[in-house]
Amino acid sequence: MSWFVALLAVLAAVIVLGGLFLVATANRLDRLHVRLDAAWAALDAALARRAVVARTVAAGALGGAEATAVLQAADAAEAAPRAEREDAENELTKLLAAVERDLLPSRLAGELADAEHRVVIARRVHNDAVRDTLALRRRRKVRYFKLAGTAAQPSYFEIVEPVL
Repeated sequence: MSWFVALLAVLAAVIVLGGLFLVATANRLDRLHVRLDAAWAALDAALARRAVVARTVAAGALGGAEATAVLQAADAAEAAPRAEREDAENELTKLLAAVERDLLPSRLAGELADAEHRVVIARRVHNDAVRDTLALRRRRKVRYFKLAGTAAQPSYFEIVEPVL
């Protein structure tokens, strides 16, 4: 009888330790999803700021068709749903790359460069958060025990980085 009790005690300890390990993994995954949401919010804010600066550049320093194209691209980038956002932001990046920075007032050129730099940093932070979350979600224990719950599968945000 004593070997049976010892076996039950060992089995109970393994189950408790395994459960604690799964709870710790689920908590880590939850923190990664929170980090992912914060990174997306920062990226969205950086993209919105760049669109505002692009409108200012178009209204203040550009003329004619170029200004209209930048204004339309900025509006389209802000209004685009998340699934189509990459294409709209790439179009805005392409149009802003064609703007002659030497012709802009120095303060406006600095503001545009700062906005573009913030987009680059925010995109890298977001993609790092996606990479870390996906790495944990790919583990067997997370898939077998469905530790990710109903959280959506994260995806990278791939846009062309402006030349800084």
